[in-house]
Amino acid sequence: MEQRTYNQYCATARTLDLVGERWTLLLIRELLTGPKRYGDLQASLRGLGTGLLAARLKHLEREGLARKVTLPPPARTPAYALTPAGEELGPAILELARWGLKWAMGERRDTEAFHPGWAVLGLRACFDPEAAAGLRAVYEFRIDDEVFHARIDDGTVEAVHGPAQYPDATVTMSEESFVRLTGQGLTFAEAVETGVASAAGDEEALRRLKGLFPLPLPHSRNP
Repeated sequence: MEQRTYNQYCATARTLDLVGERWTLLLIRELLTGPKRYGDLQASLRGLGTGLLAARLKHLEREGLARKVTLPPPARTPAYALTPAGEELGPAILELARWGLKWAMGERRDTEAFHPGWAVLGLRACFDPEAAAGLRAVYEFRIDDEVFHARIDDGTVEAVHGPAQYPDATVTMSEESFVRLTGQGLTFAEAVETGVASAAGDEEALRRLKGLFPLPLPHSRNP
């Protein structure tokens, strides 16, 4: 398949030549949270056919944005990971996520797929470093069967899939409630306060949760 190009000697156009095709940025989004097996990518990107998925992965490999790896024991299975060049697209994708939370989300459509694990990147996008100054805590989030956690270290955040070994606080809620809260621009702390989510753990960590991941209120794009 011939790669389309804007034929412009411009940094923005050259970048879009590499990542502007349908599904490409979403593949990079998935890989920003760590290496993924082919089946993992298929499960997270419903609607992306196997042929197109294979083509997009080959494109990312060819252009030096992704590479094949082998997961460590006990998995020892083939997977895909971002290269340093691919990783550096992270801030741009986080900015797109922030913009989308403010200007594009709204209510979920009946035809739209949803995966709670996408919140891992959302935690990074919404993180407020000033609110986390002086805080060192690990938060575990359980959305139905999906578990992920965020490690806060004095103004920095590391959000990853999977349970935390020693969480300071745990927040639990249903996927349905999480989708509703995201569309309304409400935070995990507000979900706990209203009883939509339950929380347990260190009182100080739970108190500080309130300002860590503020969601922008949804805005209308129409004047």
